[in-house]
Amino acid sequence: MKILVTDDDKDIAQLMEIYIRNEGYEPVIAKDGREALSKLHTDPGIALMILDMMMPGMDGIDVIKEVRKDSQLPILILSAKTADMDKIQSLITGADDYVTKPFNPLEVMARVKSLLRRSSDQTAGSEPDILDIGTLVINKDSHEVKTIDDRNINLTALEFGILYLLASHPNRVFSADEIFERVWKQESIVSAKTVMVHVSHLRDKIEEATNGEKVIQTVWGVGYKIEVH
Repeated sequence: MKILVTDDDKDIAQLMEIYIRNEGYEPVIAKDGREALSKLHTDPGIALMILDMMMPGMDGIDVIKEVRKDSQLPILILSAKTADMDKIQSLITGADDYVTKPFNPLEVMARVKSLLRRSSDQTAGSEPDILDIGTLVINKDSHEVKTIDDRNINLTALEFGILYLLASHPNRVFSADEIFERVWKQESIVSAKTVMVHVSHLRDKIEEATNGEKVIQTVWGVGYKIEVH
């Protein structure tokens, strides 16, 4: 399992490289944000990123924004910024945890292991019972969808299945074939139009209940997604 360390401070990068190897992981080092993004795009084996906030050219916040466009890769921030607003900004942008410098490498590795366990649990299929997406609250157990002002949205089982699939994988684009196979639980056979009709009905119901909010987006020629910033 590979861990990407992105820090322009060579001493910190080398220190984390030693501890990462000692814990049985494979370190990958990037000296700045652009190099980190390049390595993420070319190396699918990277399971987590340790990221410095203050780097020349492209700071940590910009790196997080780019990663979160198409990935839920766990991100642990290492930063000399200690102000609460800096921590809050990084977490709101999409970081998973935050450690201030100077730091104890053993604490950092403990947090790395915790994030990797959480990521592994999610990959294994454990899904949240309740999802909050924008103005919608989606309850998996009761198959209920409500707006944040407690208005019910009555959906068919298939419409709920589509919404939950997209909402539980924010920012990921699903093709019509993928949606059909996951929601209908059948092999996709000329499914694009079927999915399109159900997505259209689902959108109409959501927009009616939310005063026109565009929750589900079409990525033309690819499929559908729910984008979360």
